Amino acid sequence: MKPGGASRVWVRRGFIALVAGGLGLLVLSHLVRVSYEDRIVPLAQAPQAPVALVFGAGLARGAVPSPVLAQRLDAAVALWKQGSVSAVLVSGDQSQPFHHETRAMRRYLLERGVPERVVQEDQAGLSTYDSCLRAYTVFGAKRAVLVTQRFHLSRALFIANSVGIDAWGVAADEGRSTPWRYTVRETLSRVLALAMVLLEVEPVYPSGRAELPAP
Repeated sequence: MKPGGASRVWVRRGFIALVAGGLGLLVLSHLVRVSYEDRIVPLAQAPQAPVALVFGAGLARGAVPSPVLAQRLDAAVALWKQGSVSAVLVSGDQSQPFHHETRAMRRYLLERGVPERVVQEDQAGLSTYDSCLRAYTVFGAKRAVLVTQRFHLSRALFIANSVGIDAWGVAADEGRSTPWRYTVRETLSRVLALAMVLLEVEPVYPSGRAELPAP
């Protein structure tokens, strides 16, 4: 073999492995994305369910919901007002000091006419996976309408239906385009979600039983 030939062979093999791995990730991500595509419905056509599960999306200055989160909460308000859901479960990360995400979500809903008895908080929804699994195992949600942006719905629906929830999805940004950075992030996040479901990963906080509000 000529000098440097061995190096070129290993570079070529590495490149082929990288391309194959990348294609594999894309295929797995696509499978997750289309698994429950038919369960994404317009808000006005949302099926009846005991609860709407709203995923946290950060707070803005002043400890108020970020624009993305406010969009989700507005959709949840609309679902409750049209009678599609009897309760709203807000799930977010409240693990950091002075970051009371679910408290802000609850306050936002109450200010818009949702009764206090209807709203339940999961302060340990540290990820989409944790939120879905805890909604099922801790809060007893067997059927739910998931509320989030379109780019996130495919992953959320895959997780929720995989862990035992009969879940449907409503896009809070219905009719709007998705920023490309979210599309790229979700490509990888969907593969991670698949791995977590297959490995039956436990949520960070698996306990703390609670009941959804009565209709």
